[in-house]
Amino acid sequence: MNRSRRVALQSTGAFATLVSLGLITQSQAQAAVSAAGFEAKNLADALKAIGGTPATSDQVTVVAPDIAENGAVVPVGAVSKLPNTTDIMIVVEKNPSPLAAAFTIPAGTNADVQTRIKMGQSSNVIAVVKADGKLYSATKETKVTLGGCGG
Repeated sequence: MNRSRRVALQSTGAFATLVSLGLITQSQAQAAVSAAGFEAKNLADALKAIGGTPATSDQVTVVAPDIAENGAVVPVGAVSKLPNTTDIMIVVEKNPSPLAAAFTIPAGTNADVQTRIKMGQSSNVIAVVKADGKLYSATKETKVTLGGCGG
């Protein structure tokens, strides 16, 4: 296990322990993205909630399939090569709730996240990265053959 991953796992474990012991509340434990970001119903509102419109960067990469056979379980991820990356958000342009995931990146760790999300239809998957207080993004189109958000 590399050092960056070990530090991230230790930080996450310690944080979870503090929440479970009641030393901090769940609301204090939430990522930098407010609940308003996850409650947004369109792309513009989701981007506004996470800090505004990001600039496109070749240092940010979206990891997503070209074609997802089942929209209920689509593996996606994002990689940032930008220094001082603090947050990574996954946004799906045409989803009923566009902000699908948000990650806080501990200092000194690799900015590389992977998760599974639901996609209701073919759409652009956008990775939004916060580095040095600025927002950057990359986009990749993913086609869905069987919708996962009620489709």
